[in-house]
Amino acid sequence: MSIADYIQNPTIRHDWTMAEVQALFNLPFNDLMFYAQSVHRQFFNPNEVQTSTLLSIKTGACPEDCAYCPQSGHYNTGLSKEQLMALEEVLSNAQKAKDTGATRFCMGAAWRSPRGKDFPVVLEMIKGVKALGLETCVTLGMLNDEQAQQLKAAGLDYYNHNLDTSQEYYEKIITTRTYQDRMETLESVRGAGINVCSGGIIGMGEQANDRYGLLMELANMPEHPQSVPINMLVAVAGTPLENVEKLDEIDFVRMIATARIMMPKSYVRLSAGRENMSDETQALCFMAGANSIFYGEKLLTTANPDENHDRILLSRLGIQPEQAASSAPSHATDSASGSAPVSDSFNGVKFTNAAAS
Repeated sequence: MSIADYIQNPTIRHDWTMAEVQALFNLPFNDLMFYAQSVHRQFFNPNEVQTSTLLSIKTGACPEDCAYCPQSGHYNTGLSKEQLMALEEVLSNAQKAKDTGATRFCMGAAWRSPRGKDFPVVLEMIKGVKALGLETCVTLGMLNDEQAQQLKAAGLDYYNHNLDTSQEYYEKIITTRTYQDRMETLESVRGAGINVCSGGIIGMGEQANDRYGLLMELANMPEHPQSVPINMLVAVAGTPLENVEKLDEIDFVRMIATARIMMPKSYVRLSAGRENMSDETQALCFMAGANSIFYGEKLLTTANPDENHDRILLSRLGIQPEQAASSAPSHATDSASGSAPVSDSFNGVKFTNAAAS
């Protein structure tokens, strides 16, 4: 299939090959951006962005050894262990998030999996946040089917569980849980009818093939994740990745654009790492099809641009925050429809690396 044919009719696919992903990712930058923007406009308003706020409801002493994470109990990052936050404090933070313009409130707990004595409290948090009129998202580690069903019954809209990287590079980043563990949690989430939020991190020392592999894993799931966060590594002192080489920001933009083309109906979130990005890099990411951000000055334990800076940037770009009513795709909606036609100028462009031809 030529890129022209796909751009004009970007049907939902689950059979992407590494060769196709590599060819897309390495298109001339202007072509890649044009194709990503063309796909984006067929499914979303290009001048709207969904806004989420993320709160750490239980910080530190996580038993997992994720090499990027300052909350891992395996590393000395100077982070204090904290108990599960009180319900009232969580709801107060959720109200503040709503007041500043967020439409989704995400809660993260540094657990391997939900603990029996704390899980009922988290369910009450979800119910309380929903009652405020916000969408709800949690990330609590691994889940089984029963836990996923309980989260659904409490009103959970999204469950975040990132793949992080490719299967091949995964064991260099995490050894305390397997790639298959992550896949099984996502299967439980989908089975419960909860929207999946799953993406990854780049800039962890991985090779280009690992970036292609991550995108292929996400796009070849039984359903595309309804939300796909693309994170740039925040190198934290005390973690094994504190001295990793800084990522080329053009490669990060390419990651956003390729994700948009491969998963045309998913929200692609410009996630961690924005604090270290220029406004110009972020603008390119929005042009490439990113249409979701974390809003607020902190992401769990790392810095994020403050709301005022984001308001100014979005205003400069003519981008409006998306309203809550349109920001939650229904679970299991996995087909494209109503695509607008695009220019015939795509004809003749193939899924090949133009630089090598």
